[in-house]
Amino acid sequence: MKSRLILSFLCVSVFLAIPAYSEEIGSVSTTFKLIGANNKIVIEAFDDPEIPGATCYLSRAKKGGVSGSLGLAEDSADASLACRQTGPISLPEKVSNGKSDGKRVFKKNTSLLFKTMQVVRFYDKKRNTLIYLTYSDRIIEGSPKNSVSAIPIVNYK
Repeated sequence: MKSRLILSFLCVSVFLAIPAYSEEIGSVSTTFKLIGANNKIVIEAFDDPEIPGATCYLSRAKKGGVSGSLGLAEDSADASLACRQTGPISLPEKVSNGKSDGKRVFKKNTSLLFKTMQVVRFYDKKRNTLIYLTYSDRIIEGSPKNSVSAIPIVNYK
């Protein structure tokens, strides 16, 4: 009975996970593994789904070895983020008038079950700037490791 409950929970967790819409730009190996993939740093790009013209580049650690190759390893919380204006930006009304509580714009599972890497967007109305924060969390305990990037919205005339 207990094993069925765990299996049901795993299936539901997999189907409810928010897919990460990112494009891998490249990677570099950091540690050689005799069996399985090497440990590496991966660079991914994703566009903000609500802000056309805003693109973020996320570099993160990815475990290799047999467990990493099978998707069973837990990646570390180390990540870096750089967001840039890649086209004209006009803020949707719901962003420019919204509170600055943060809106999740990216999520990637970094372990089989309970750990994710997330990017949250804030809008600083006073400075007319989009701020993006990346961090890692688990169901029970997150990590204080984080990175931040900002895109100033400049209206050229």
